[in-house]
Amino acid sequence: MGRGRVQLKRIENKISRQVTFSKRRTGFLKKAHEISVLCDADVALIVFSSKGKLFEYSTHSSMDSILERYERYSYAEKMLTAPETETQATWTLESSKLKTKLEVLEKNIRHYGGEDLEQLNLRELQNVEQQLETALKRIRTKKNQLMHESISELHKKEKELRDKNNSLSKKLKDNENSEQQDSRLQLPHPHSTSSFATTSGPLIMGAAMRGEGLAQTHSVSATMLPLWMIRHINQ
Repeated sequence: MGRGRVQLKRIENKISRQVTFSKRRTGFLKKAHEISVLCDADVALIVFSSKGKLFEYSTHSSMDSILERYERYSYAEKMLTAPETETQATWTLESSKLKTKLEVLEKNIRHYGGEDLEQLNLRELQNVEQQLETALKRIRTKKNQLMHESISELHKKEKELRDKNNSLSKKLKDNENSEQQDSRLQLPHPHSTSSFATTSGPLIMGAAMRGEGLAQTHSVSATMLPLWMIRHINQ
């Protein structure tokens, strides 16, 4: 005889219900993995047990990205098909979601600033601490990068100033050497005065002697010539 169809209904026995849930859950997660691999599909599976325990499966992309994609798709579809009243209700719901997100962000900012920590448990405090440590690592990395860039720029400016200083020192030294050479060319030769004195001395003495000879000759001729001839010469 063939196996009859089992009627789907809630299993009343608690133990049997738990065993069936465990077996079917494993097979369900396996089927989700198989369809994601074989068909290259994005699959997100969420299962809550009767006790409220969470079981989930998602492909390589995270669960959050798949759920966000689902919300965008369902929201766009509702906007196209919903009447005006439902559209307004959708906008109201979206506004409330944004307000909730804003409140969460403001609460996180207060927690990061060390405020309102009394209401957090140990796990939440550890999460805040980890996020702060990650932020500090990023800040230190950025600070070290800026410091290294600033030091490199200062070294570059120092090298440029050193090169300019060396160039100016070289030009100043060349100008001093040229000025010394010009001053040496303008000074008279040390032997020029003595040679002039030695050469001009005999000339002056000879001229003086000739002058004295002329005077003596003139005086002698003046004593020997007649008076009328002397007057004629003087005229």
